[in-house]
Amino acid sequence: MLSLRRFAAIGTVLALAGTGAAFAQTTPAHRSMGLDQMHHPHGHPGAGTMIPTMPGQDAFGALQEIVHILEADPKTDWSKVDLEALRQHLIDMNEVTLDADEAPKPVDGGLAVSVTGSGRTLTAIQRMIPAWAETMNGYRGWSTRVAPLPNGEVLTVTAADPKEIQHIRGLGFIGMLVSGTHHQPHHLMMAKGEMHMP
Repeated sequence: MLSLRRFAAIGTVLALAGTGAAFAQTTPAHRSMGLDQMHHPHGHPGAGTMIPTMPGQDAFGALQEIVHILEADPKTDWSKVDLEALRQHLIDMNEVTLDADEAPKPVDGGLAVSVTGSGRTLTAIQRMIPAWAETMNGYRGWSTRVAPLPNGEVLTVTAADPKEIQHIRGLGFIGMLVSGTHHQPHHLMMAKGEMHMP
């Protein structure tokens, strides 16, 4: 059985591959330049040369994508842009995804997970888990709540629908954390200076 760390690492690689493909498809300005010009503005590497599209690091790629979106939008207010806030949030995501320890326990109606860590990981847990629970309360009929621990948070997710109970338990901690479609829009809002993590 895969450990959470290995599972998350595999998920990160797959997500990065998807991001690279999506990025290549959603940047018409760069397509119009041509890949050779984008990666080699002062010359061409030669006919038939394959040009890498992966940024090489997932947080770097996420920030790069946001920068291109901001630069393509004439309404971007650069006086409010806060890419450092987004960078810190991406560090939090990395800490919780790869370094947090999780201990799931089935409860009536769903699952309770003790998410723990120390140092920078603990700080990330204390920021991300309560914010996630607040955002996702009501999603698919879920009821989400958190309770503090000395070294983390207890996240409890329950539902009334028996199918959703099995869904919650099947997803486990990391599956619930990546559920929904709120994360990418809030990254853009954070970069624009329109929202802040606690």
